Amino acid sequence: MPRRKQPPRLWLRPARKSRAGAKRSAVWIILDGGRQIGTGCVETEVRAAQAALAEYIQEQYQPNRIERDITQISIADVIAIYEEDRGGSQANKPKFYERLGRLNEFWGAMKLSEVTGSSCRQYVRQRGSAGGARRDLEDLRAAINHHAKEGFHRGVVHVVLPPKGQPRDRWLTRSEAARLLHVCWRYREIQTQHRGKGTGRKILTDKRPLRHLARFILIGLYTGTRAGAIASASPFKEEGNSFVDLENGIFYRLARGVRATNKRQPPVPIPTRLLAHLRRWHAKGIAQHHFVEWNGAPVKSVKTAFRSASKLAKLDGVSPHTLRHTAATWLMQLGVSEWQASGFLGMSPETLRRVYGHHHPAYLGEAATALSNRKPQSLVVSLAPDRKRRDPRRQVVENNGGPGRTRTCNQTVMSGRL
Repeated sequence: MPRRKQPPRLWLRPARKSRAGAKRSAVWIILDGGRQIGTGCVETEVRAAQAALAEYIQEQYQPNRIERDITQISIADVIAIYEEDRGGSQANKPKFYERLGRLNEFWGAMKLSEVTGSSCRQYVRQRGSAGGARRDLEDLRAAINHHAKEGFHRGVVHVVLPPKGQPRDRWLTRSEAARLLHVCWRYREIQTQHRGKGTGRKILTDKRPLRHLARFILIGLYTGTRAGAIASASPFKEEGNSFVDLENGIFYRLARGVRATNKRQPPVPIPTRLLAHLRRWHAKGIAQHHFVEWNGAPVKSVKTAFRSASKLAKLDGVSPHTLRHTAATWLMQLGVSEWQASGFLGMSPETLRRVYGHHHPAYLGEAATALSNRKPQSLVVSLAPDRKRRDPRRQVVENNGGPGRTRTCNQTVMSGRL
């Protein structure tokens, strides 16, 4: 029986020496049958190689768009059709192609009928991250649903997702936020001398490599905006950037020309203190084209800088998204209404109530007050069994008829001795 041809996939060609003796680094290669297509990506550029594979599949592979049985449909066809039809509408195309590249590498050679709970759990184990695998499998489920809606298959295929992880509720106290800002603003770069008599000596320079992160943190704490919108925030109206209207004090968080997604980013008024900072940074040239710049260029990610600053400030379990958690928590602690807070943060009132509602000073306060103000009653009395009540007219009067004899009050009255 002839061997089944595998779909295009990535292969890391190991480092080797050329005929002239020069050392060549390990590079990623696309294998398609007997062909080897170079990606130009070295071993550490995994994401770029996956994007190159996804682009190659889109250009070279033409899927069958006819109705067939699920036992005859390659998952590579399903992924290719989904990429071709929906790739152009994705808000983050590089991430989208990266996920499809991973899916195609594992599932591409399988048939649609082979999508089972066992194969899904195997993918989770190979991926190594339940959260990352869940996000990839959500794309696979969307691709299969799109394939079915287009009328290319009629069988039922279920993608089994791993359970959702626990939501992160780490937030910063005001003292922690102040300590983090102090570290970012005051930290000076330390360099090591490599030449001369002082080789190995640590030198404190005048470079401030974390000051751009301080601006990022202030915007995040005052607005609760997601990291991507903060990084692209600009005082100018340009495609691909979120716009900060310094004159009217409005932050248009959704980047111009970008399609809105479920992660809502509505325009919000800028708090007065932050607006003063933004105007000053722009007027003094600290923020020329973007409010978060590194060496005059906009930053794409602050994860590395944030990790360094957190370590210097001795804060554990924090990330750039912690700033959004902090803003939501502070709004609840200040007693802001759910409608106002959810609208300002761009999240649903249900999510705000479920994740942050317990920080509100009025959270279940009526129930707690009712239990505190109820009429006090001894638990011993309330738990004791019911007893027959004594008739007050039959109170015993001792020693009323001589030694060893007792009479009731009723008998005494009737005898006329009282």
